[in-house]
Amino acid sequence: MVGFADFLGWLGVVLLISAYLLLTIEFFTGKSRIYQLMNLVGAVFIMTNALSHSAYPSVVRNAIWVVIASYGFIASGFTPNPKNKFKY
Repeated sequence: MVGFADFLGWLGVVLLISAYLLLTIEFFTGKSRIYQLMNLVGAVFIMTNALSHSAYPSVVRNAIWVVIASYGFIASGFTPNPKNKFKY
């Protein structure tokens, strides 16, 4: 199981870094649903990895990240943003 948790952890890192890169190059905005989803899934994957290694400070940080990303994902569905280049 640790091997799968490590795979999820690395995938989570790729998602978070990719989301930040795409935000930085203005591929989408911070209110984009895909940006929020990438943050949410990435944080869940990293949290899973941290939990499997008993890295509780990282678990707590990622749990907070999940809460914030969940709020952002839900809120992004209710606020149309015409500046979004990525419409998801």
